[in-house]
Amino acid sequence: MTKHNRQIRPTAVFLLSLGCSKNTVDSERLMAQAVAGGLTFTDQADQADIIIINTCGFILDAKEESINETLAAIGKKEEGIVREVYMMGCLVELYRKELKEEMPEIDGFFGTRQLPELLAAIGARYRHELYDNRCLLTPPHHAWLKISEGCNRHCSFCSIPKIRGPYVSQPIEQLLSEAALLHGAGVRELNVIAQDISLYGYDLYGKSMLNELVLRLSDMDFQWIRLLYAYPLNFPLEVIDTMRRRDNICNYLDMPLQHINERILRSMKRGVGRQETVELISGIRDRNPEIRLRTTMLVGYPGETRQEFEELLEFVSQTRFDRLGCFPYRHEEHAPSFELEDTVGDEEKEARVGELMELQEGIAAANNRKLEGKRLKTVIDTVEGNTAFGRTEFDAPEVDNDVIITLGEHQVSPGDFCYVQINDTTPHELHGLIVSG
Repeated sequence: MTKHNRQIRPTAVFLLSLGCSKNTVDSERLMAQAVAGGLTFTDQADQADIIIINTCGFILDAKEESINETLAAIGKKEEGIVREVYMMGCLVELYRKELKEEMPEIDGFFGTRQLPELLAAIGARYRHELYDNRCLLTPPHHAWLKISEGCNRHCSFCSIPKIRGPYVSQPIEQLLSEAALLHGAGVRELNVIAQDISLYGYDLYGKSMLNELVLRLSDMDFQWIRLLYAYPLNFPLEVIDTMRRRDNICNYLDMPLQHINERILRSMKRGVGRQETVELISGIRDRNPEIRLRTTMLVGYPGETRQEFEELLEFVSQTRFDRLGCFPYRHEEHAPSFELEDTVGDEEKEARVGELMELQEGIAAANNRKLEGKRLKTVIDTVEGNTAFGRTEFDAPEVDNDVIITLGEHQVSPGDFCYVQINDTTPHELHGLIVSG
Protein backbone atom coordinates (compact mmCIF):
# COMPACT_ATOMS: atom_id res chain seq x y z
CA MET A 1 0.00 0.00 0.00
CA THR A 2 1.41 3.40 -0.94
CA LYS A 3 1.80 6.17 1.56
CA HIS A 4 -0.76 8.21 -0.39
CA ASN A 5 -3.37 5.46 -0.18
CA ARG A 6 -2.72 5.02 3.54
CA GLN A 7 -3.49 8.67 4.14
CA ILE A 8 -6.79 8.84 2.25
CA ARG A 9 -8.44 5.78 3.79
CA PRO A 10 -10.29 6.22 7.11
CA THR A 11 -8.08 6.25 10.16
CA ALA A 12 -7.96 2.77 11.66
CA VAL A 13 -7.90 2.37 15.43
CA PHE A 14 -6.93 -0.63 17.54
CA LEU A 15 -8.51 -0.42 21.00
CA LEU A 16 -7.37 -2.69 23.82
CA SER A 17 -9.85 -2.57 26.68
CA LEU A 18 -8.45 -3.91 29.95
CA GLY A 19 -9.98 -4.31 33.39
CA CYS A 20 -13.57 -4.59 34.55
CA SER A 21 -16.96 -4.51 32.86
CA LYS A 22 -17.32 -0.82 33.72
CA ASN A 23 -14.18 -0.14 31.69
CA THR A 24 -15.69 -2.17 28.86
CA VAL A 25 -18.69 0.17 28.74
CA ASP A 26 -16.36 3.18 28.53
CA SER A 27 -14.57 1.55 25.59
CA GLU A 28 -17.87 0.80 23.86
CA ARG A 29 -18.93 4.44 24.17
CA LEU A 30 -15.59 5.57 22.76
CA MET A 31 -15.96 3.27 19.78
CA ALA A 32 -19.48 4.44 18.95
CA GLN A 33 -18.44 8.10 19.06
CA ALA A 34 -15.30 7.48 16.99
CA VAL A 35 -17.18 5.49 14.33
CA ALA A 36 -19.71 8.33 14.06
CA GLY A 37 -16.72 10.61 13.44
CA GLY A 38 -15.56 8.54 10.46
CA LEU A 39 -12.91 6.37 12.12
CA THR A 40 -12.79 2.60 11.80
CA PHE A 41 -11.68 -0.09 14.23
CA THR A 42 -9.52 -3.11 13.57
CA ASP A 43 -8.82 -6.14 15.75
CA GLN A 44 -5.25 -6.30 14.40
CA ALA A 45 -2.83 -3.86 16.02
CA ASP A 46 -0.44 -4.12 13.08
CA GLN A 47 -3.15 -2.82 10.74
CA ALA A 48 -3.94 0.26 12.83
CA ASP A 49 -2.88 3.88 12.54
CA ILE A 50 -3.70 4.52 16.20
CA ILE A 51 -3.52 2.30 19.27
CA ILE A 52 -5.56 3.16 22.37
CA ILE A 53 -5.04 1.30 25.65
CA ASN A 54 -7.94 1.62 28.09
CA THR A 55 -6.03 0.84 31.26
CA CYS A 56 -6.90 -0.68 34.62
CA GLY A 57 -5.34 0.60 37.82
CA PHE A 58 -7.16 -1.38 40.49
CA ILE A 59 -4.60 -3.98 41.57
CA LEU A 60 -0.90 -4.58 40.92
CA ASP A 61 -1.40 -7.34 38.34
CA ALA A 62 -3.78 -5.15 36.35
CA LYS A 63 -1.39 -2.21 36.50
CA GLU A 64 1.46 -4.38 35.23
CA GLU A 65 -0.66 -5.69 32.37
CA SER A 66 -1.59 -2.14 31.38
CA ILE A 67 2.05 -1.04 31.41
CA ASN A 68 3.25 -4.09 29.46
CA GLU A 69 0.59 -3.66 26.78
CA THR A 70 1.42 0.03 26.48
CA LEU A 71 5.14 -0.73 26.09
CA ALA A 72 4.28 -3.19 23.32
CA ALA A 73 2.26 -0.48 21.58
CA ILE A 74 5.14 1.97 21.90
CA GLY A 75 7.33 -0.64 20.26
CA LYS A 76 5.01 -0.74 17.26
CA LYS A 77 5.14 3.04 17.04
CA GLU A 78 8.94 3.03 17.11
CA GLU A 79 8.96 0.42 14.34
CA GLY A 80 6.72 2.65 12.21
CA ILE A 81 3.83 0.17 12.25
CA VAL A 82 1.43 2.61 13.94
CA ARG A 83 1.38 6.39 13.95
CA GLU A 84 0.06 7.27 17.42
CA VAL A 85 -0.44 5.64 20.82
CA TYR A 86 -2.79 6.90 23.54
CA MET A 87 -3.47 5.82 27.12
CA MET A 88 -6.83 6.30 28.79
CA GLY A 89 -8.67 5.14 31.89
CA CYS A 90 -7.92 4.29 35.50
CA LEU A 91 -4.13 4.03 35.45
CA VAL A 92 -3.91 7.52 33.95
CA GLU A 93 -6.05 8.89 36.78
CA LEU A 94 -3.59 7.53 39.33
CA TYR A 95 -0.24 8.05 37.61
CA ARG A 96 -0.64 10.71 34.92
CA LYS A 97 2.46 12.68 35.95
CA GLU A 98 4.65 9.60 36.29
CA LEU A 99 3.45 8.12 32.99
CA LYS A 100 4.18 11.34 31.13
CA GLU A 101 7.70 11.35 32.52
CA GLU A 102 8.38 7.64 31.90
CA MET A 103 6.64 7.30 28.52
CA PRO A 104 7.25 10.43 26.44
CA GLU A 105 6.46 8.38 23.32
CA ILE A 106 2.75 8.36 24.25
CA ASP A 107 0.79 10.93 22.24
CA GLY A 108 -1.78 11.67 24.93
CA PHE A 109 -3.05 10.66 28.36
CA PHE A 110 -6.77 10.79 29.16
CA GLY A 111 -8.56 9.97 32.42
CA THR A 112 -11.87 8.26 32.99
CA ARG A 113 -13.88 11.45 32.40
CA GLN A 114 -12.07 12.82 29.34
CA LEU A 115 -13.80 11.11 26.43
CA PRO A 116 -14.40 14.38 24.49
CA GLU A 117 -10.72 15.31 24.75
CA LEU A 118 -9.58 11.88 23.61
CA LEU A 119 -11.93 11.96 20.63
CA ALA A 120 -10.57 15.37 19.62
CA ALA A 121 -7.01 14.02 19.78
CA ILE A 122 -7.78 11.16 17.37
CA GLY A 123 -9.70 13.30 14.89
CA ALA A 124 -13.32 12.94 15.99
CA ARG A 125 -15.67 15.01 18.10
CA TYR A 126 -17.90 14.12 21.01
CA ARG A 127 -21.61 14.14 20.16
CA HIS A 128 -23.85 14.40 23.19
CA GLU A 129 -26.82 13.06 21.25
CA LEU A 130 -24.91 9.78 20.86
CA TYR A 131 -24.26 9.35 24.58
CA ASP A 132 -26.35 6.16 24.75
CA ASN A 133 -24.72 4.59 21.69
CA ARG A 134 -22.20 1.78 22.11
CA CYS A 135 -20.32 -0.61 19.86
CA LEU A 136 -20.48 -3.81 21.89
CA LEU A 137 -17.31 -5.66 22.81
CA THR A 138 -19.35 -8.45 24.40
CA PRO A 139 -21.06 -11.19 22.39
CA PRO A 140 -24.12 -9.52 20.80
CA HIS A 141 -26.71 -11.32 22.93
CA HIS A 142 -25.57 -9.88 26.27
CA ALA A 143 -24.39 -6.47 27.44
CA TRP A 144 -23.57 -4.43 30.51
CA LEU A 145 -25.78 -1.52 31.62
CA LYS A 146 -23.74 0.84 33.82
CA ILE A 147 -26.20 2.71 36.00
CA SER A 148 -23.80 5.03 37.81
CA GLU A 149 -20.29 6.41 37.81
CA GLY A 150 -17.90 6.68 40.73
CA CYS A 151 -18.28 5.66 44.37
CA ASN A 152 -19.09 7.38 47.68
CA ARG A 153 -17.88 4.52 49.89
CA HIS A 154 -14.50 4.86 51.54
CA CYS A 155 -13.30 1.28 51.85
CA SER A 156 -9.74 1.46 53.11
CA PHE A 157 -8.33 -1.03 50.57
CA CYS A 158 -9.85 0.61 47.49
CA SER A 159 -8.71 3.46 45.24
CA ILE A 160 -11.85 3.58 43.07
CA PRO A 161 -13.21 6.85 44.59
CA LYS A 162 -9.89 8.49 43.75
CA ILE A 163 -9.98 7.06 40.23
CA ARG A 164 -13.63 7.49 39.35
CA GLY A 165 -14.76 10.35 41.57
CA PRO A 166 -17.96 10.64 43.64
CA TYR A 167 -21.11 8.61 42.98
CA VAL A 168 -23.24 9.91 40.12
CA SER A 169 -26.42 8.04 39.20
CA GLN A 170 -27.47 7.99 35.57
CA PRO A 171 -31.09 9.24 35.12
CA ILE A 172 -33.66 6.48 34.73
CA GLU A 173 -34.98 7.79 31.42
CA GLN A 174 -31.46 7.84 29.98
CA LEU A 175 -30.86 4.25 31.13
CA LEU A 176 -34.16 3.12 29.61
CA SER A 177 -33.19 4.78 26.33
CA GLU A 178 -29.82 3.03 26.39
CA ALA A 179 -31.47 -0.29 27.24
CA ALA A 180 -33.89 0.13 24.33
CA LEU A 181 -30.97 0.65 21.95
CA LEU A 182 -29.27 -2.46 23.29
CA HIS A 183 -32.45 -4.48 22.92
CA GLY A 184 -32.86 -3.24 19.37
CA ALA A 185 -29.30 -4.37 18.65
CA GLY A 186 -30.17 -7.93 19.68
CA VAL A 187 -29.21 -7.95 23.36
CA ARG A 188 -31.33 -10.44 25.31
CA GLU A 189 -29.40 -10.57 28.59
CA LEU A 190 -28.86 -7.26 30.38
CA ASN A 191 -26.33 -7.21 33.22
CA VAL A 192 -26.90 -4.18 35.46
CA ILE A 193 -23.60 -2.96 36.91
CA ALA A 194 -22.09 -0.17 38.97
CA GLN A 195 -19.37 0.16 41.54
CA ASP A 196 -22.31 0.12 43.97
CA ILE A 197 -25.87 -0.51 42.77
CA SER A 198 -27.23 -0.16 46.33
CA LEU A 199 -26.88 3.64 46.26
CA TYR A 200 -28.56 4.10 42.89
CA GLY A 201 -30.85 7.11 42.80
CA TYR A 202 -30.10 8.81 46.12
CA ASP A 203 -28.15 11.67 44.53
CA LEU A 204 -30.76 12.40 41.84
CA TYR A 205 -34.05 11.49 43.49
CA GLY A 206 -33.35 11.63 47.23
CA LYS A 207 -34.15 7.93 47.71
CA SER A 208 -33.25 4.51 46.38
CA MET A 209 -34.52 4.04 42.83
CA LEU A 210 -32.96 0.65 42.11
CA ASN A 211 -36.26 -1.20 42.43
CA GLU A 212 -38.05 1.28 40.18
CA LEU A 213 -35.31 0.94 37.57
CA VAL A 214 -35.39 -2.85 37.73
CA LEU A 215 -39.19 -2.89 37.35
CA ARG A 216 -39.08 -0.66 34.29
CA LEU A 217 -36.28 -2.68 32.71
CA SER A 218 -38.28 -5.83 33.43
CA ASP A 219 -41.21 -4.36 31.49
CA MET A 220 -38.97 -4.39 28.42
CA ASP A 221 -38.63 -7.60 26.44
CA PHE A 222 -35.32 -8.88 27.82
CA GLN A 223 -35.01 -12.58 28.55
CA TRP A 224 -32.77 -11.98 31.57
CA ILE A 225 -31.84 -9.01 33.73
CA ARG A 226 -29.05 -9.60 36.24
CA LEU A 227 -27.82 -7.44 39.16
CA LEU A 228 -24.14 -7.15 39.99
CA TYR A 229 -22.03 -5.37 42.60
CA ALA A 230 -24.40 -4.54 45.45
CA TYR A 231 -22.96 -2.99 48.60
CA PRO A 232 -24.26 -4.64 51.80
CA LEU A 233 -24.99 -1.34 53.58
CA ASN A 234 -28.42 0.17 52.74
CA PHE A 235 -29.23 -2.44 50.10
CA PRO A 236 -32.93 -2.01 49.12
CA LEU A 237 -34.48 -5.38 49.98
CA GLU A 238 -37.62 -4.69 47.97
CA VAL A 239 -35.50 -5.52 44.92
CA ILE A 240 -35.34 -9.13 46.16
CA ASP A 241 -39.15 -9.26 46.25
CA THR A 242 -39.29 -7.93 42.70
CA MET A 243 -36.71 -10.49 41.65
CA ARG A 244 -38.89 -13.28 43.01
CA ARG A 245 -42.03 -11.99 41.26
CA ARG A 246 -40.60 -11.18 37.83
CA ASP A 247 -39.60 -14.10 35.61
CA ASN A 248 -37.05 -12.15 33.58
CA ILE A 249 -35.07 -10.86 36.57
CA CYS A 250 -32.44 -13.46 37.36
CA ASN A 251 -32.48 -14.99 40.83
CA TYR A 252 -28.91 -13.84 41.30
CA LEU A 253 -27.12 -11.14 43.25
CA ASP A 254 -23.43 -10.27 43.36
CA MET A 255 -22.68 -8.66 46.73
CA PRO A 256 -18.98 -8.41 47.66
CA LEU A 257 -18.65 -8.71 51.45
CA GLN A 258 -14.81 -8.73 51.73
CA HIS A 259 -14.67 -10.17 55.27
CA ILE A 260 -16.76 -11.08 58.32
CA ASN A 261 -14.49 -10.35 61.28
CA GLU A 262 -15.74 -7.29 63.17
CA ARG A 263 -12.34 -5.68 63.71
CA ILE A 264 -11.29 -6.09 60.10
CA LEU A 265 -14.61 -4.77 58.79
CA ARG A 266 -14.15 -1.66 60.95
CA SER A 267 -10.59 -1.18 59.71
CA MET A 268 -11.82 -1.66 56.15
CA LYS A 269 -14.39 1.12 56.83
CA ARG A 270 -17.17 -1.03 55.42
CA GLY A 271 -19.87 0.54 57.58
CA VAL A 272 -21.46 -2.84 58.28
CA GLY A 273 -20.58 -5.44 60.91
CA ARG A 274 -20.85 -9.18 61.26
CA GLN A 275 -24.34 -9.30 62.75
CA GLU A 276 -25.84 -6.95 60.14
CA THR A 277 -24.20 -9.02 57.40
CA VAL A 278 -25.60 -12.30 58.73
CA GLU A 279 -29.07 -10.78 59.10
CA LEU A 280 -28.90 -9.30 55.58
CA ILE A 281 -28.05 -12.64 53.97
CA SER A 282 -30.74 -14.39 55.97
CA GLY A 283 -33.28 -11.74 54.99
CA ILE A 284 -32.41 -12.01 51.32
CA ARG A 285 -32.74 -15.79 51.33
CA ASP A 286 -36.00 -15.67 53.29
CA ARG A 287 -37.50 -13.28 50.74
CA ASN A 288 -36.27 -15.33 47.78
CA PRO A 289 -35.30 -18.95 48.52
CA GLU A 290 -34.33 -19.47 44.86
CA ILE A 291 -31.69 -16.74 44.83
CA ARG A 292 -28.04 -17.53 44.16
CA LEU A 293 -25.57 -15.29 45.99
CA ARG A 294 -22.11 -14.44 44.70
CA THR A 295 -19.63 -12.69 46.95
CA THR A 296 -15.96 -11.69 47.02
CA MET A 297 -13.58 -11.99 49.95
CA LEU A 298 -10.27 -10.25 50.64
CA VAL A 299 -7.69 -12.13 52.74
CA GLY A 300 -4.35 -11.09 54.17
CA TYR A 301 -5.58 -7.60 55.07
CA PRO A 302 -3.13 -5.72 57.34
CA GLY A 303 -3.24 -7.26 60.80
CA GLU A 304 -5.39 -10.24 59.80
CA THR A 305 -4.53 -12.97 62.31
CA ARG A 306 -4.90 -16.69 61.74
CA GLN A 307 -7.84 -16.67 64.14
CA GLU A 308 -9.58 -13.91 62.18
CA PHE A 309 -9.02 -15.78 58.93
CA GLU A 310 -10.44 -18.95 60.47
CA GLU A 311 -13.51 -16.96 61.49
CA LEU A 312 -13.93 -16.13 57.80
CA LEU A 313 -13.54 -19.79 56.86
CA GLU A 314 -16.21 -20.78 59.39
CA PHE A 315 -18.56 -18.09 58.09
CA VAL A 316 -18.16 -19.25 54.48
CA SER A 317 -18.63 -22.87 55.55
CA GLN A 318 -21.88 -22.02 57.34
CA THR A 319 -23.26 -19.54 54.82
CA ARG A 320 -22.54 -21.69 51.75
CA PHE A 321 -22.40 -19.01 49.09
CA ASP A 322 -23.36 -20.23 45.65
CA ARG A 323 -20.47 -18.38 44.03
CA LEU A 324 -17.38 -16.94 45.70
CA GLY A 325 -14.20 -15.26 44.55
CA CYS A 326 -11.20 -14.42 46.70
CA PHE A 327 -8.28 -12.02 46.32
CA PRO A 328 -5.11 -11.54 48.34
CA TYR A 329 -4.77 -8.07 49.81
CA ARG A 330 -2.29 -5.89 47.94
CA HIS A 331 -0.73 -2.80 49.45
CA GLU A 332 -1.85 -0.10 46.99
CA GLU A 333 -0.30 3.31 47.50
CA HIS A 334 -3.45 5.21 46.52
CA ALA A 335 -5.69 3.30 48.95
CA PRO A 336 -6.14 4.54 52.55
CA SER A 337 -4.95 1.20 53.99
CA PHE A 338 -1.47 1.94 52.59
CA GLU A 339 -0.86 3.77 55.87
CA LEU A 340 -1.21 0.46 57.75
CA GLU A 341 1.60 -2.05 58.15
CA ASP A 342 1.31 -4.86 55.60
CA THR A 343 1.81 -7.61 58.17
CA VAL A 344 0.84 -10.74 56.23
CA GLY A 345 3.49 -12.03 53.83
CA ASP A 346 2.67 -12.68 50.17
CA GLU A 347 3.20 -16.42 50.52
CA GLU A 348 0.80 -16.58 53.45
CA LYS A 349 -1.76 -14.47 51.58
CA GLU A 350 -1.70 -16.87 48.64
CA ALA A 351 -1.97 -19.84 51.02
CA ARG A 352 -5.08 -18.32 52.60
CA VAL A 353 -6.62 -17.69 49.20
CA GLY A 354 -6.00 -21.33 48.32
CA GLU A 355 -7.47 -22.57 51.59
CA LEU A 356 -10.63 -20.51 51.21
CA MET A 357 -11.11 -21.45 47.56
CA GLU A 358 -10.61 -25.15 48.37
CA LEU A 359 -13.41 -24.85 50.91
CA GLN A 360 -15.61 -23.06 48.38
CA GLU A 361 -14.91 -25.70 45.74
CA GLY A 362 -16.41 -28.35 48.00
CA ILE A 363 -19.47 -26.17 48.58
CA ALA A 364 -19.83 -25.50 44.85
CA ALA A 365 -19.53 -29.20 44.04
CA ALA A 366 -22.26 -30.08 46.54
CA ASN A 367 -24.52 -27.29 45.27
CA ASN A 368 -24.08 -28.41 41.69
CA ARG A 369 -24.80 -32.06 42.48
CA LYS A 370 -28.27 -30.96 43.60
CA LEU A 371 -28.91 -29.82 40.02
CA GLU A 372 -28.35 -33.26 38.49
CA GLY A 373 -31.56 -34.46 36.91
CA LYS A 374 -33.03 -30.94 36.75
CA ARG A 375 -34.09 -29.05 33.61
CA LEU A 376 -32.60 -25.55 33.48
CA LYS A 377 -33.13 -22.64 31.12
CA THR A 378 -29.79 -21.90 29.49
CA VAL A 379 -28.41 -19.23 27.17
CA ILE A 380 -25.97 -20.40 24.50
CA ASP A 381 -22.74 -18.39 24.46
CA THR A 382 -20.60 -20.33 21.98
CA VAL A 383 -20.82 -23.42 19.79
CA GLU A 384 -17.86 -25.60 18.88
CA GLY A 385 -18.71 -28.56 16.66
CA ASN A 386 -21.15 -30.82 18.47
CA THR A 387 -20.72 -28.99 21.79
CA ALA A 388 -22.34 -25.79 23.02
CA PHE A 389 -21.28 -23.72 26.01
CA GLY A 390 -23.86 -21.74 27.92
CA ARG A 391 -24.98 -20.39 31.29
CA THR A 392 -28.04 -20.55 33.52
CA GLU A 393 -29.72 -17.52 35.09
CA PHE A 394 -27.53 -18.24 38.13
CA ASP A 395 -24.30 -17.59 36.20
CA ALA A 396 -22.94 -14.21 35.15
CA PRO A 397 -20.72 -13.94 32.06
CA GLU A 398 -17.00 -14.66 32.48
CA VAL A 399 -16.99 -15.51 36.20
CA ASP A 400 -19.47 -18.29 36.95
CA ASN A 401 -20.40 -21.83 35.92
CA ASP A 402 -20.48 -23.10 32.35
CA VAL A 403 -23.18 -25.39 31.04
CA ILE A 404 -21.52 -27.80 28.59
CA ILE A 405 -24.08 -29.27 26.21
CA THR A 406 -23.73 -32.23 23.88
CA LEU A 407 -25.89 -31.20 20.95
CA GLY A 408 -26.56 -34.44 19.10
CA GLU A 409 -29.19 -33.60 16.47
CA HIS A 410 -30.06 -30.21 17.97
CA GLN A 411 -29.03 -27.02 16.18
CA VAL A 412 -28.35 -23.94 18.30
CA SER A 413 -26.60 -20.61 17.84
CA PRO A 414 -25.05 -18.10 20.27
CA GLY A 415 -27.82 -16.10 21.89
CA ASP A 416 -30.40 -18.89 21.76
CA PHE A 417 -32.23 -19.84 24.95
CA CYS A 418 -33.08 -23.48 25.50
CA TYR A 419 -33.75 -26.00 28.25
CA VAL A 420 -30.98 -28.37 29.27
CA GLN A 421 -31.33 -31.56 31.28
CA ILE A 422 -28.35 -31.72 33.65
CA ASN A 423 -26.86 -35.22 33.87
CA ASP A 424 -23.43 -34.57 35.40
CA THR A 425 -21.63 -31.83 37.32
CA THR A 426 -18.25 -30.64 38.60
CA PRO A 427 -17.63 -27.73 40.99
CA HIS A 428 -17.68 -25.26 38.10
CA GLU A 429 -19.45 -27.04 35.24
CA LEU A 430 -22.83 -28.51 34.45
CA HIS A 431 -23.08 -31.12 31.69
CA GLY A 432 -26.28 -31.94 29.89
CA LEU A 433 -28.50 -32.40 26.85
CA ILE A 434 -31.08 -30.13 25.26
CA VAL A 435 -34.68 -31.06 25.98
CA SER A 436 -37.95 -29.54 24.82
CA GLY A 437 -39.31 -26.55 26.72
